[in-house]
Amino acid sequence: MKKITLFAAILTCIGFTANAQNQADQTSSASQTTNLVLSNAIEITFTGNGSATGADVNIPFTTVNDYANGVESDAQELKVRSNKNFSVAVKANATNFSYTGNTSPAPTMPVSGVLGIKVTANGTGGSIANPFSNSAYATLSSSDQDLITTADRGGNQTFSVKYKATPGFAYPAGTYSVDVVYTATQE
Repeated sequence: MKKITLFAAILTCIGFTANAQNQADQTSSASQTTNLVLSNAIEITFTGNGSATGADVNIPFTTVNDYANGVESDAQELKVRSNKNFSVAVKANATNFSYTGNTSPAPTMPVSGVLGIKVTANGTGGSIANPFSNSAYATLSSSDQDLITTADRGGNQTFSVKYKATPGFAYPAGTYSVDVVYTATQE
C-alpha cells in the first residue's frame, strides 16, 4: 500500500509539473500600426531673440565721414528650420523710409540706393543669390529678391547679414525707418 500511495504521489507531482510547463509555454501577442502623419513645416527666426521679429537695428551717423562713406550694422543672424529644402527672399516693406523728426514737410528717403545688405555667413547649404554676395552690398527694394536659394532642410540652418546705409548729405537729421522682411519658402 505504501508503494501505491508513493506512486500516486509521484504521478500527482508529475501532473502538476507538466501542467505548469504547459502554462508557461502559452503566449499571446497583439500588434498595432503606428502612423506618423508629417506635414511640411518651416520657420524663420532671429537667433538673438528666437523670434520672427528681430531687435531694432540702429545705424548711427555721427561724423561727416559716416555721411560720406556710409555706416555698417552689426551682423544679424537668422535661423531657418524646415523639413524640406528652401529658399530665402528679402525685401523692404516700403519704397521709402518713414521719417520721425522736426523737419516739415517730412523728407522722402528712398530705400533703393540707400540701404544695402550682404550675407556675412551662410550655414544653410544653399547658394547666395545674385545680386547679393558675401563681399559686397546690394541694394534692397520693396519687391522680394532671392537672397539664398537651394538651402538644405534641417533644424539649425543659419545665415547672417549686415546692412549698410549710405544716405549721403541730402537728408536732414531725424530717424529714418523701414522694416526688412525675410521670407523662407519650401521648394
